[in-house]
Amino acid sequence: MAVSKAVDIVYDLVGAYFYSLHSTPLKTKALTSCCIATLGNYVSQKLSGGKHLNQDSLIAFALFGFIFGGPAPHFFYQHVHKLTKHSLGILLIERLLYTPCFQVLSLYMLARFEGKTHETSYSQLAKLYLPVLTANLKYLTLFQFINITFVPPMLRVLVVNLIGFFWSIYLANKRAKQAAMDRARKD
Repeated sequence: MAVSKAVDIVYDLVGAYFYSLHSTPLKTKALTSCCIATLGNYVSQKLSGGKHLNQDSLIAFALFGFIFGGPAPHFFYQHVHKLTKHSLGILLIERLLYTPCFQVLSLYMLARFEGKTHETSYSQLAKLYLPVLTANLKYLTLFQFINITFVPPMLRVLVVNLIGFFWSIYLANKRAKQAAMDRARKD
């Protein structure tokens, strides 16, 4: 009986998500991305063993997810089909054009949302961009291929955000290590 209730709750939640995705797709994707990015940053902070949560980082990931993490891929996947319908073509555009630009945006804006100055944000971007972009292309291309080839267009942003959950953990750890190295150099 308890399992039946749990299954009903899951079905109700999935149904509500799909209804919301159909009726207000941009808002739903923005909120979903906000939650997933924040959770990814939270998990990253917990895994790193820090005693206190960096609330600036949590807020930065939440804002980035809400403002860019849901809307940008929403519009990208909505309009990329005007250029090509072939999944390999979409993958190439996503990997060679969209991803490099999105990585610049994410690294810079996360730092700005944390309250860092333009100079500090740009310096961090310059140090992290190539290693982060290289890792993204190396580790996420297969997942993106699967997403583009097998996932219905309506769910691609959700899948990108679920992949992004793990990517948020990686990115938060990479940024934290860079910040620690920068602090050590100043001391």
